[in-house]
Amino acid sequence: MTTNKNLQSPDPLSPDSLSILFADDEKELQEIARIELPYFGHRVTVCPDGYTAIAALEKEEFDCLIVDLDMPGMNGIQVIERAMTLSPRTEAIVLTGKRSLETAIAALRFGVIDYLSKPCRFSELKELLARVAQRRRMKQKAANLERMERATTSKTTQLVGTSQPMQVVSKLVAKVAPTNSTVLIRGETGCGKELVARSVHEKSLRHGKPFIAINCGALPEHLIESELFGHKKGAFTGADMQRQGLFEAANGGTIFLDEIGELPMSMQAKLLRVLESGDLRRVGDNEIIHVDARIVCATHRDLESMVVSGTFREDLLFRINTFEIHVPPLRDRVEDVLPLARHLYLRHRPEHVSIDALFSEDAISLLLQHPWPGNVRELANVIEHATILCEHPPILPEHLPRHVVDRKLRRDIKPTVPAAPTASSPMSLRELEVLAVQEAVQRHRGNKPAAAEELGISLKTLYNKLNQAEPAVKKAG
Repeated sequence: MTTNKNLQSPDPLSPDSLSILFADDEKELQEIARIELPYFGHRVTVCPDGYTAIAALEKEEFDCLIVDLDMPGMNGIQVIERAMTLSPRTEAIVLTGKRSLETAIAALRFGVIDYLSKPCRFSELKELLARVAQRRRMKQKAANLERMERATTSKTTQLVGTSQPMQVVSKLVAKVAPTNSTVLIRGETGCGKELVARSVHEKSLRHGKPFIAINCGALPEHLIESELFGHKKGAFTGADMQRQGLFEAANGGTIFLDEIGELPMSMQAKLLRVLESGDLRRVGDNEIIHVDARIVCATHRDLESMVVSGTFREDLLFRINTFEIHVPPLRDRVEDVLPLARHLYLRHRPEHVSIDALFSEDAISLLLQHPWPGNVRELANVIEHATILCEHPPILPEHLPRHVVDRKLRRDIKPTVPAAPTASSPMSLRELEVLAVQEAVQRHRGNKPAAAEELGISLKTLYNKLNQAEPAVKKAG
């Protein structure tokens, strides 16, 4: 193989730049590849044999594989077969001596783009790599067109409601969506914050790219960093393969961090660095990865109070609160209850779209009088319950859940609160905390997120306290 230093080197950051895996057992060719391929603007990983090449493919995906067919141990054909399984998008080029020309031609059956006979000029290889880059661009363009077509033909997120508060929300979404500004969506649990986030994404210039939603409160604390940023193979026990994080998966699109107030302080600092620079490192890796993802956050917590109490970083709050949207609770927009109920019903029974009277007058009265402590999420559950019981409209009171119909019964039932501590029944601080949590949950009619917000504790802490309730009540009795 001969070199040609007169060839013009492309920009390493250009679309023609490739990540290349070069596998050949000849040391001289290995050294030439290390020098010449980066000179062409490509990033190259050189392997001395097929086994090393397979190990590299298990850790990383490459744009192009250049492999010698005549290697001891594992030959080029075996490497290509394995590569097609590990990384189907990787293009393959084979190097071969004249005596193996028939084998090289046979390799074309495995999806090899072309072959070069030894000795070959690097100018020939450069032309082949240009073809690989062109094929990659065409495939990416086709994939982008397909995503855009899916986005335009699929149903978009609909913010249902004509009330004045929802008109304000819709106007704010329309204003901020075309920008790249970070958005903070505030509102009670179940009021539709994720729908607003999706609407921001779908009305943005990123609508054809991924929308990745993450519930920060649902991630196990010891796995949060790996979930968000990914990890390198062997980074910790159980990390048996390299894994892409959710920020990488959202590259080019939008990442929605729901319940961001539940993130532990240690992760808040790491998240802040990523939001400021767009650079991240997978767990156990030193390589910096740049991602371009729009950040939309949501919370039902009072983040300002959390800053004062030291449980949320002030600089992170400033970073995520570039543009704020407040989603009103359902009780503050009663005029939206019936349009929402109809919309939710037709999600389950679209064949009834032409029917005007989906709900009886008595059912409508009950829906309008209900306080909806669980907001739109509660309404969605009520309507789903009704569609199961009612095969054909109109929906009657008997099709609605009991807690919606029997409001008077619920008002007449006094909540049972354990007796307050007396001098004859001393209680520990832990037992008093349990009682305070129980009373807060009862005041909010079982709405635990609202009770947690009132008490200024996380939802996880509230559940822990409730789990301690039984021994506390026994002692109180």
